[in-house]
Amino acid sequence: MNDIILHHYPASPFAEKARIMLGFKGLAWHSVDIPPVMPKPDLTALTGGYRRTPVMQIGADIYCDTAMMARQLDRIQSMPALYPEGKEAIAASSAHFADQVMFQHGVALNFQPHAVAERFKGMPESVMNAFLADRKKLFEGGNASRLHPSQALSQWPTLLGRLEQQLKDSGTFLLGEEPCIADFAWYHPLWFVASNKASAPALEPYPQVRGWLDAVAACGHGEPSELASEEAIRIAREADPAPLREASFVDPNGLALGQSVTVAAVDYGVDPVAGTLVYQDAEEVVISREDDRAGHVHVHFPRYGFRVEAQK
Repeated sequence: MNDIILHHYPASPFAEKARIMLGFKGLAWHSVDIPPVMPKPDLTALTGGYRRTPVMQIGADIYCDTAMMARQLDRIQSMPALYPEGKEAIAASSAHFADQVMFQHGVALNFQPHAVAERFKGMPESVMNAFLADRKKLFEGGNASRLHPSQALSQWPTLLGRLEQQLKDSGTFLLGEEPCIADFAWYHPLWFVASNKASAPALEPYPQVRGWLDAVAACGHGEPSELASEEAIRIAREADPAPLREASFVDPNGLALGQSVTVAAVDYGVDPVAGTLVYQDAEEVVISREDDRAGHVHVHFPRYGFRVEAQK
C-alpha cells in the first residue's frame, strides 16, 4: 500500500504545516489521530521513539520532521514544487528559520497565562497540567530553550514588521507567484497564534500578513480520510520498505552503511531512535529497524537539525 498516512492531531502547528502541504499538492491521504502528549504507543511502534508531531507514513517507510516530508512529497509529485527550482537554498533556509524562530514565538504567545486559559477553557485542569508537563519535558536535553513570552512580545513587531513589508513589496507569496515551503513554514506558527482568540490580536496590526494567511489557507488540506492507528501499524507490518536510491555520499564523520546508529533531533524532542544506517545523502538519513508490532520499517530523517552517532 503506497497511500500517504499522516499521524497528527488537529491543534499541532507542524501538523497544520503538513496538512497544508498535502493540500498544496492536491493529494489524498489517510488521517491517524494521535495523542498530543506522551505516551504514544502506536506511533512509537512505527518511529522507534521519535515523539514529535506529525509523522508521515507510506507503507513501511516512516518520515520524521516536516522538512523531510516536504522532500518526499516533491518526489511523489514534483509539481507544484515545495522547493522551487533555482530557489532551493533560500526556500530551505527561510523555512528553517520559520520552523525554529517563528515557531518559538508562536508557542510563547500561546503560553501566556491568559492564552493557556483560553486554549484549555472548559477542559479539566488535569488535562492542562498534563499538557504543560509534557511540553516542559519535550524541551529537556535539547539546545532550544523556551522563549519567555515577554521576549516574544518584544520581538514580535520586528518579525511581523519584516514580513508585512516583504508581502507589501513582493505580492501574494514569499518567493514568487506560487506558495512554497517557505510560505508553509512561516504560515503554521502564525496559524497557531490565530487559532487562539487570546493571542490572535497580535496579528491585527498586519493586514498584508492576514491577507497572506488567507491565501495560504486557501490551499486547503487535500483529501483526508480517517484511519485507525492499529490499521496503520498493520499496513507497515505487511509492507516492505521502498527500494533505496543510489548515493555515493561520504559521511563527514566516517559513519558507514550497515553500522548501528542513533538519530536524534538536536533542539527539542531529542529522544534517540536506534537502528541500522541504510541510506544517507546531503539531505537525508535513513535507518532500518525492527518492531514487534510494525515489523521491518525504514525511518527517514533530515540530516540538518539531527545528530547521527554510532550506537554505543
